[in-house]
Amino acid sequence: MRVRRSTNLMTEPPATATGDIAFNLIVFFLVCASASPDSGRRQNVPRSEQTPEQQAKAQHVEVNLTRTTIAINGEATLPRDVAPRLRMLLMDKTRPEDRVVVVKSRPEVPYHHWIATTAAIEQAGGIVTIQREEERVVQIGS
Repeated sequence: MRVRRSTNLMTEPPATATGDIAFNLIVFFLVCASASPDSGRRQNVPRSEQTPEQQAKAQHVEVNLTRTTIAINGEATLPRDVAPRLRMLLMDKTRPEDRVVVVKSRPEVPYHHWIATTAAIEQAGGIVTIQREEERVVQIGS
């Protein structure tokens, strides 16, 4: 009995074509990436340096929350005294940007504690803003 041999041979694409395709792709992306940069509109970015007078005006009220305490501008305050104290601190501020109250809280602060404090801030007429990360100073070369 004779064994039949299969005549179906596997065909592969020529290996030289892949090098040509890769070269063409590299040239294409280099040509596209080397386009001249957009000129855009020139902008004057103001400096972040402030005079002491401007710093005194721009200071916001800061509320620090921990698991058990509330501190307004570094002074410990009872929960029932938060709204009256903030009302007193915000009394002479008429512009909305001056009535901003920065709330810093730790991750372990209970949700109900945070909600009660922010409600007291809004009741006193403050605008709540949350500081999630510490501020970083970024200098842009002139």
